[in-house]
Amino acid sequence: MAEINPHYQKLKMSYLFQEIEKRSESARLKNPDLLNFGIGDVTLPLAKPIVKAMCAAISELGETNTHRGYGPGGGYSFLREKIAQHDFSDQISPDEIFISNSAKSDSANIQELFHPNNIVALADPTYPVYIDSTVLAGRSKEVSENGTYEGVTYLPCTEENNFTPPLPSGAVDVIYLCSPNNPTGVALTKNALEKWVDYALKNKAIILFDAAYEAFITSNAPHSIYEIENANKVAIEFRSFSKKAGFTSLGCAYTVVPKDLHIPLHSLWKRRVSTKFNGVPYPIQRGAEATYSESGKEVLKCQIVQYQKQTKQLRDGLQKLGYTLFGGIDAPYIWCKAPSKMKSWEFFDYLLEHAGIICTPGSGFGPSGEGFVRFSAFASENTITQALKRLEALCALH
Repeated sequence: MAEINPHYQKLKMSYLFQEIEKRSESARLKNPDLLNFGIGDVTLPLAKPIVKAMCAAISELGETNTHRGYGPGGGYSFLREKIAQHDFSDQISPDEIFISNSAKSDSANIQELFHPNNIVALADPTYPVYIDSTVLAGRSKEVSENGTYEGVTYLPCTEENNFTPPLPSGAVDVIYLCSPNNPTGVALTKNALEKWVDYALKNKAIILFDAAYEAFITSNAPHSIYEIENANKVAIEFRSFSKKAGFTSLGCAYTVVPKDLHIPLHSLWKRRVSTKFNGVPYPIQRGAEATYSESGKEVLKCQIVQYQKQTKQLRDGLQKLGYTLFGGIDAPYIWCKAPSKMKSWEFFDYLLEHAGIICTPGSGFGPSGEGFVRFSAFASENTITQALKRLEALCALH
């Protein structure tokens, strides 16, 4: 008899962003003019050099002499070489880079490589995919009363520790780190990352480092964990073209799996990719390649600056209204403390009902996110201006 995978039944029944959409749709019946600062999705169009490269690649597929079928599962060498050169100054080899359709998928699927008994640690709060994939992999027990999964090591990121995940008191095997962090928008310093690499070396652990928002860093925080000495022995890094190049509708990312890792994960990931993945479409990879051209880099730099400008506009406006804020310096996310000791979902519902503003409840990112909400600054300047006016009017009423 066929049976359901019991690990799926441990999951909370509604994914965070599904619940947000459900409540937003209900509110939209009363107020169709909602302003969305929830899901972090890009709003600027694809850069022209990217579009041009993709159109040329599609034309190639329409000609007999240049037609291509299945590409290499790990990605074409022309893209992997560009990534190695521009993102890692050739300190990472092209054959250690695997092109994929999503950093989200890779950060979840990577768990297939580890022993079922491995203990997973993750920052709290952080991207929900890390905990959900840990549960689905069978590395957790049931949900406790405070909303945490037993068997998983949570690393509380709070005001008191500047939202920096503390080292665990005991030994763990697999560690999820996200820098700049989603949702807090805070990037890990070089000193903090050095401590994590030292910990992983000492405990023979593996760090899963999500650097999806590295392009937004303005401080001196590392853009890659491989800026830390010996990190290639203990760390796998995930990156994406989604936010830095507007590829959210296309799907292109990559994962770096060094050959020098203390366990042979490179060969295993290569085997996994060849078994389960047929590769990112050729035109999309040509588009990703164009992000490294001089014209591509220039346009994308302007787009990042625009998003940073919007983040500052939103951050300054919220601060002026008296909100306590964190993040918004190295990432397009602002971590806002709920007023009057309100719970995260309470503040979410309050903003939705009284101001027509959609944000993201912090508790959805982990128990340490309780009492906060996340604002995404990908919204346009006009949308931000409207939202701040609504919030100002709301403050005046109370």
